[in-house]
Formats: sequence, C-alpha cells, structure tokens
Amino acid sequence: MGDGEARDAAGAAEAADGVYSSARHDFRVVTVADGLDHPWSMAWMPGGEMLIVERPGRLRVVRDGVLQPEPVAGWPEVYRDEGQGGFMDILPHSDFAENRWLYLSYGKPNEDGSEGTTTVVRGRWDDGRVTDVEEIFESNAWHDNNNHFSGRMAFGLDGYLYLTVGDRMFEPDMMAGHPALDVTNHMGTIVRLHDDGRVPDDNPFVGNGDALPEIWSYGHRNLQGLAVDPGTGDVWSNEHGPRGGDELNLISGGGNYGWPVVSHGINYDGTAYTLDASGEGVESPRFVWTPSIGISGMMIYRGDAFPWWKGSAFVGGMVGEQLGRVILEGTDALGVETLLPGELGRIRDVREGPDGLIYLALEHQEDLTAVVRLEPVASDVMPPE
Repeated sequence: MGDGEARDAAGAAEAADGVYSSARHDFRVVTVADGLDHPWSMAWMPGGEMLIVERPGRLRVVRDGVLQPEPVAGWPEVYRDEGQGGFMDILPHSDFAENRWLYLSYGKPNEDGSEGTTTVVRGRWDDGRVTDVEEIFESNAWHDNNNHFSGRMAFGLDGYLYLTVGDRMFEPDMMAGHPALDVTNHMGTIVRLHDDGRVPDDNPFVGNGDALPEIWSYGHRNLQGLAVDPGTGDVWSNEHGPRGGDELNLISGGGNYGWPVVSHGINYDGTAYTLDASGEGVESPRFVWTPSIGISGMMIYRGDAFPWWKGSAFVGGMVGEQLGRVILEGTDALGVETLLPGELGRIRDVREGPDGLIYLALEHQEDLTAVVRLEPVASDVMPPE
C-alpha cells in the first residue's frame, strides 16, 4: 500500500458546516426522501424515476424529487412484514427501456403462512403499477424463521440474473452437514438464471447428479450485498459472519465459500465453532471485518462525480453505523476507509445513481427512516499518487 492509500485508513473527519472530509473527497449528505418504513434497496428507471423498496411489502417511487404518496400496486403479499422476510430487492431489466420488466425478490409464504422462502417475481412497469406479474424462481429454502433470506439481485455483463439466498439461520454446529454446503438445496447459495428463470447450460452444477442446476456458488451464510463491477464484469458479494468475520468475496462459478466449516467469526456466546479460517478447496474472502460491522448492501463505484473513488467498493454497515470504502487494486483489497462513522445510523443499502452520486438507504429498528445521497464538495483533497 503506497503512502497515498495509507491515508485512507484514517477515515472521514467529522462534518464542519455540513461538509465531511475524507482522504480523497470532501462531500455533504443531502436527504432525497424521508418518512420511509425500513427502506431496503434502491434502483432507477431510464426516465429518472427512483424506486425504493420498503421491507414491509411496498415499492415507492420518487418522481421529480418528490416521494409519491401511494406505493406501486400489483406485487404479491410477503411472508412477514418484520425481521427479514418482506420485500428485499428491486431490479430493472438490463433492457428495461425495451421490455419494461421489473424484478422483485421477496419472502414468499407457504399456503398457511407458517414458512417462507426467497422468491423472485417480475412484472411489467405500467405508469405507476405493475402488470403481467409472474414468478420466475422459488428457492427451496423454506423455513419457519424470519431471518437470513438475503435476496439481493444483479444482472451480470453476461446478461444473466444473479440472486443471493441466505442459509436461513441453520445452526453452524451442523458443520459439514450444514445446508449451505449441500448443493441439493438453495440455502447459502448464489444462483444464476436466464432473465425468465431458465437455467443457463453452462452453470457449474448442470448435469451433476442431484445438485440443483441453478446454483452458481455455495457455502455462504447471510449474504447482504451483491454487485457486478460495470467496468470488469466481476461479481462481488458480501455476507455477515456470526460474531465477527463479515466477508467481502469475489464470486466464481462453482466456488465453495466455506460456511460454516471455514469462518473468521465465532458463536454469539463467544465460543469457537471452527478453528479454521481457510481450507483446501474453499475460496478465501478478499477482505474480512473483525469485529463485525453488520455489513449490508454494496456497489462498485464507476461514476464521475467522485473521480478518485472510481473502482472502489462501497459497503454499508448497520451495527457499525458506517460506510466503508474498500480500496481495490484489480481484485485485491488493499484496505478500507471508514466514512460517516456513527453519523447516519444503520446503512442498509448503497447504490450509485445514474448521476454518479452515492445513495444510502438508512434503516433503523424502530424509527421511520430515509434515503440520502453524498454530493461532492470542491476542496484541496489530494488525488492518489
């Protein structure tokens, strides 16, 4: 790490007159929409309208800078409007201007509402509502708890849809018998699909006995972020460790990411359930947060508004109440700059807007919360050497 990047470890200085200083850019925080109920994710449509997912089962629209009062109609009911089993992610098709498809991941209930699973539907955008809603993927990650659904989505530069499915909080002491290491179920996996839900012929487990052909990678815990680098096509994800051991991972087809046999974290009671932080045939994380920051949504920044941040990964922190800028050199993580520590509360999602600004969804346990954005402020901050 050169001297220029070493400065990044110091993090952002406290705001003076509403302006925050960091190693590369000064910026201010501006509210985009408030009065939201647990905002979970964000997306934009070609016309500039902003979509905001509210976990209890609503999709909201910001049009011309104004949060519209009524949610978008036409979506299915959620498993539960608490915990993690509601609406999760919203994603316009990569060819949305032509086909008008919107993709929604959510917690789907079974017939009597006793269990839920991560599911994806799509519907056609029609002037403030969706029509022709159809289910394209239902994971077999059914469980009666309300946690570790995951449900982040991204379209790759290969045109395929990637979806994260959490391990549904199965006990880690199952070790090698844990569902996250069993490719005959979707728990603890990333799946890869055609845009209509069909399985690509070149998925790594196609034709492999009882393995589920949708699976792209496995051995994950509670995946919280998923991002495709628009500059390289690399697929990145992050996931919660238990107590410590939040991970940033570069995703490869067929990759085993080790949970729970390999982990940098420990049980919540302080005991160790594995002493192995690496293992043969297990993909190692590119960065690990210990102690945990309660990692959340992420993106790889390629915009022009913050030129000296281009190529960095940005990740939210909920327990840590911070924004992390991971300094990437190719696919290596050189370090992390901590921005906004304790300033905004829990950051649930991080996105780059079409304007090149950085948007954050702030989601607290009790209070109605907001979406904000970071705007650059002219300063004497030096560029990297």
